[in-house]
Formats: sequence, structure tokens, C-alpha cells
Amino acid sequence: MDWKKQLPIWKKQKETEWLKETYSQCLQQAVLNLSPAFVNFFQKRAGYPQFKSRHGKESLQYPANVKIVDGAVKFPFLGEIRANLHRQFDGQLKTVTIAKTKTDKYYASLLFEDDKPESVVSSLGKAIGIDLGLTHFCITSEASKYDNPRHFKKQERQLKRKQRKLYRKQKGSNSRNKARKLVAISHEKIANSRQDLLHKLSRKIVNENQAIVSENLNVKGIVRNHNQALAISDCGWSMFLNFIEYKAKRDGKTFLEIDRFFPSWKTCSVCLNIVDSLPQDIRSWECPHCHTRHDRDVNAAINKRDEGLRLLASGTGATADGGNVRPNRGRKSSVAVVPREVRRLHSALWRV
Repeated sequence: MDWKKQLPIWKKQKETEWLKETYSQCLQQAVLNLSPAFVNFFQKRAGYPQFKSRHGKESLQYPANVKIVDGAVKFPFLGEIRANLHRQFDGQLKTVTIAKTKTDKYYASLLFEDDKPESVVSSLGKAIGIDLGLTHFCITSEASKYDNPRHFKKQERQLKRKQRKLYRKQKGSNSRNKARKLVAISHEKIANSRQDLLHKLSRKIVNENQAIVSENLNVKGIVRNHNQALAISDCGWSMFLNFIEYKAKRDGKTFLEIDRFFPSWKTCSVCLNIVDSLPQDIRSWECPHCHTRHDRDVNAAINKRDEGLRLLASGTGATADGGNVRPNRGRKSSVAVVPREVRRLHSALWRV
């Protein structure tokens, strides 16, 4: 708040007269955005706030006084700017954020308040479990497998060639700026291809199911494995789950994430027997108790679906720890909690 009071003073100073060229509420909004940035830094969720680079993504936020006219958006100080409005908007316009990408493209994000009631979330209907991987990007409990397109891998050779040309250019020259834009175009093409796949696949899954169950992945910890960090980052697992979550919430459907330590990949989905170990290179295995042959990924997706149904039925939100559940000899989604000692005894008997 103290910095907001300083803005009129800074506008009168000769060194910062350029502040007069910007709408006053945009400057105030920039000061307000600085507060959560420092909060995230002190709570160790982000790095120290830095000044924006002119070579990166730039943004400007208008908290009020923006209007939509025929085929354009009217801003204070800027006037009317032609825009491609892809749909009709209902409600009161609250905030508009203008963003400029590294490829010199401008986008406007418009926030409306429509006063419509939120959709009532329901879990009655078809349920599905999904498992994410590298060879196959998404595997469902219905044994559907969607291949990983490896967007970065397809463009890696061309991207390297453009980056080599960029590094040879002299700093500050126009040729370097042109080369930098070519590299940015390649990165943008990869990102757009990835988001197109994630949007289409998440839309398909949400449309066909009422309840979607996945695993609470720790992607930040997984990418510490430098052997697979690039391949994992190229998949966009977190983005995919975020897309499913907001689309399910908007459509009144249920999206549930079970605990990441739930042993879905080494638990038999038929008898719930847990094997001691299951290395990553084993993609199919046979249960030593019921002798059922399992596909590793499909079996994990089925277990996640059943565990999600158990949590929804119980209403407690307590996930199973290390397989502390056993079927009640009925539906697999109806399970009962048993003591850990009994589970160990049963596992020992099954192994014998």
C-alpha cells in the first residue's frame, strides 16, 4: 500500500516521468501483484521476484474501464484495438490481461462475472481410472492406451540447428533478434502441439465419464531423475491433470486424486494380493495367488479406479496405506479395512 501512495510522486520526478504514459490502475495492479510474489518467496514456493525481461513474455493487466465494441476491445489510453473474439460473452467484464509472447503475438484474457450458479458435482455414473506413463501417455482402466507423441523429440533436431545459429550471432544485433524469434517460434510450436493433444484427450475423458480417478503425482520430484527428466517434462502430466480437473468441475463431474504411495502397480486387481517387488522393465506379470495375467499399466489404472470408488463411498477421504484393504467378497469397489497384522499373515499364506 505504501508503494501505491508513491506512484503519484514518482510520476512528478524527472527520472520516472515515463510512468505517465501508462494507465494509473495498471501501475497499481502491478504493485498489488508484487505482494503475493514476495509471499510465495518467503514461503519457499517461488524464487525472489525479478524485473520482467523485454525478451520474454510481457503482460499488462487492466482491472477496470475496459469495454468490448464491435470487433475490438477498447482500453484506456490505448483506445480501440481490433481483436478476433472467438465467442460471445455474457456477464460483467471485470479484468483484462494483455500478454505478448516471445513471437510478438498479442493475446487478451477477459474475466467475466456471469452470476451463474456453480455446477453441482456428482459422482453417479461411469467411473474410470487413468495411469500416466512414457511409452503410452495415458492408460485407462478400460484398457485404452494413448501413445506418447513426444512433441519435443520430433522437433529437437530442428531446434538444435536454430539454437546453434542463435549462439553464433553477435549480441545486440538485429540478426540475433531474428534468430531468437525463430527459436521462440519452434518452442511455441512444440507447446501448442502438446496443449492441443492434452485439451482433446482431457475433453474426451471428461465427456465419456462421470468420475475420473488419477494419482497425485509429484512431478517435481520425479524429474530429478536426470535420465528421464526431459521425457517426463515433454509429456505434460501436471498440465493434463489440471485440464481434467477444471473441465470436470465445470461440467459437474468428479475428479479425484488418490495418494501417490498407493501401490496400484503391484497390487492384483482381482484378489488384491501385493507382490513384493515389480521392477520397471516388467510390463506384464502373473499374480502368484490367483494366477491372473496382468498388464502392468492397465492393472494400475483399475486399482486407482477401485480405490477412488472406495474413497467416494466411504466419504472419509482416507486412502489405503500399503494395501490395508481387502474385498468384502462382493463388488471390488466395496472393501473393508483390516489390521496390518492380519494383512501380513494373509500375504504370507498366499506366498506359501
